[in-house]
Amino acid sequence: MNYPKIILKKGKEISLKRKHHWVFSGAIFQKPEHLENGELVSVYSSREEFLGIGHFSHGSIMVRIISFENREIDQEFWNVKIQSAYVLRQSLGLTDNQETNVYRLVHGEGDLLPGLIVDFYNGTAVIQAHHVGMHAHIKEIAQAIHHTYGNKLAGVFDKSAETLPKNLGISSNEWIIGEPITDLVKEYGATYKIDWEKGQKTGFFIDQRENRKLLASYSFGKKVLNTFCYSGGFSVLALKEGAKEVHSVDISPKAIELTEENVALNPEIEGKHESKVADVVKYIREIGDDYDIIVLDPPAFAKNMKARHNAVQAYKRLNAEALKKIKPGGILFTFSCSQVVDKALFAHTITAAALESGRNIKILHQVTQPADHPVNIYHTETEYLKGLVLFVE
Repeated sequence: MNYPKIILKKGKEISLKRKHHWVFSGAIFQKPEHLENGELVSVYSSREEFLGIGHFSHGSIMVRIISFENREIDQEFWNVKIQSAYVLRQSLGLTDNQETNVYRLVHGEGDLLPGLIVDFYNGTAVIQAHHVGMHAHIKEIAQAIHHTYGNKLAGVFDKSAETLPKNLGISSNEWIIGEPITDLVKEYGATYKIDWEKGQKTGFFIDQRENRKLLASYSFGKKVLNTFCYSGGFSVLALKEGAKEVHSVDISPKAIELTEENVALNPEIEGKHESKVADVVKYIREIGDDYDIIVLDPPAFAKNMKARHNAVQAYKRLNAEALKKIKPGGILFTFSCSQVVDKALFAHTITAAALESGRNIKILHQVTQPADHPVNIYHTETEYLKGLVLFVE
C-alpha cells in the first residue's frame, strides 16, 4: 500500500513480529520528515520486511498498528473488524440478551484496534476515539457498526471530544447516525439510565458488570457501603438482590443524582438506600463498624509510571481504613483500574494494608474485567482492571 514508510532500527522488529501494537520512538531508524499526527504509515524492518500499518503520532508511542497485513484501510477493513468484534460478543451471549443489553463492542488493542472504544447501550453505539488517527475514520467505523447491526441499531454517538487533544478543535460530541430510542438499559435485570453525552467514559462503567453480579450474590440481608459509586451500579444490584441497606458515596453531586435516579428506576427494591456527596478518602475515616460489605472502586490513582508510587500509598491508606472499620465477618470488594499498577503490585499493596489493619484476612476471589473487555495475549497492557474480594475476621 502507498502509505508513508517508517523503517525500524535493527532488532526492533521483534515486538511487532510478536503482534504487539505499539512502536516506540526509540525504535525508529528512519521516517519521512513531515508526518502529521494520525497519518497512516507502513512500518518495515531494517531488512525491508513489511511489519504493519498504523497511525503515526509525535510522542513516545509513535505508531499504533491497526493491521499486520499489507492491505488498504478502506470501508471493507472496518466492516470486517467490527463484525469480528460483534461475533465475539455474540459468542458470549451478549448481543441478544433480554436481561443485559449493555456491553463493550470494541476494546482497543483487545480487539486489535488501538485507540478505539465502542460501547453498545440497548440500540445506541457510543464511540470514543483515544487517538486522532482513529478519529479520522469515525464515519467509516459508524458505517461498519450499522453494517453489522442493521435495524438493531438506533444511532451512533461520537463522544471523542473528552479523549482527544484539545488543540484538534473537536470541542463537542455529535450523532453520526440516527438518534437514540431510549437511554435506559438492563444489566442482570436491573434498570439504569445512561448519560452518554455528559457522563463519565461512555456513560457507564461496563467493565464492572460481573463484579457487580458477584457483589449481589453476597448482599442479601446485608448493610453495604458503596464508595466512589458514580451512577450506583453496585448499589442498585445489591439492593435488587435483597440488601437490607445500602449507602452510596461520591464526591460528585451529579454522580449522586444519577445513583438516586437509578435506584428509583427499580421499584421492586425494598431495602433502604441513602446517598451522600463526600470525599471518600476523608469520609471512610469517620464511618462506623457496622458495614457487612464495603466496596472500594476508586478512579485510576495513577495514569503514568511517575504517579505510581503515590498511587500505591493512596490505595494502601484507603484499604487500611476500610479493613479497620469493616464489621467482623465482613467482605471487602477492592479494585484498581490503574494500568501501571499490575496485579502483583496491587496484591502486595493490599497485603500491606491488611498488615496495618491487624485483622485476619482471606482472599475469596481475584477478579478482573469481563470477557467483552478481552485481553490481547500479545498486548498485555489491555489488562487493566484488577480486584480482590476479602473476608475480614
